[in-house]
Amino acid sequence: MIPSNRVLAAGMLSAALALAASGSLVRADGAPHAIPAPARDEPAHKAPETIVLAGGCFWGVQGVFQHVKGVTRAISGYAGGALATAHYDMTSRGDTGHAESVAVTFDPAKISLGRILQIYFAVAHDPTELNRQGPDEGSQYRSAIFPRDAEQAEVARDYIGQLDQAHAFAAPIVTRIEPGKSFYPAEAYHQNFLALNPDYPYIVINDLPKIAALRRLYPSEYRADAVLVGAAAGR
Repeated sequence: MIPSNRVLAAGMLSAALALAASGSLVRADGAPHAIPAPARDEPAHKAPETIVLAGGCFWGVQGVFQHVKGVTRAISGYAGGALATAHYDMTSRGDTGHAESVAVTFDPAKISLGRILQIYFAVAHDPTELNRQGPDEGSQYRSAIFPRDAEQAEVARDYIGQLDQAHAFAAPIVTRIEPGKSFYPAEAYHQNFLALNPDYPYIVINDLPKIAALRRLYPSEYRADAVLVGAAAGR
């Protein structure tokens, strides 16, 4: 069941659609904006790579990365807690340690980890909001990176320091680096939610502007057709 804070008045839908189409609907802290590329990135390699990213409701984060060239899979799920509590109704309480997350698998020959992180910080969410994102509040909506290895963690940590030093955002970045945590796919009905429900009010208000920002800020990385995951990806 979808929490009530994700359901907006139906009467707002038409206006929101028009705003999203025009690109004038933006985050509360202002429009997503270009930020410096990471000064440090991973060495080029050929093996597919996965990094787990949390930035509020996983619908929008998954939706953004499904439109990024070089991303081969983006699965919504939970990270930070135990397997036994990796369920939507439990995670929504905010006391399981989990964050709504997305496992982003990409081809390093087509897009680097650094570029993935640049899109994550600039477009996919607001990294200055602590334990919340837009209308959603609680630690399950925190900004967090769950690296798969030490190199991912170091690249992410260095990039956060670089962005803070450059004052890329109006407030300090609160994104946490949480290594050593397992990722658990979310229920099937959460997968591809943005792509399958583009008229859903929460998506229109909070997430379609992110897709528009991706297209505007990173046109060479934008792909019109989302990379969808099959039903087997969910539980």
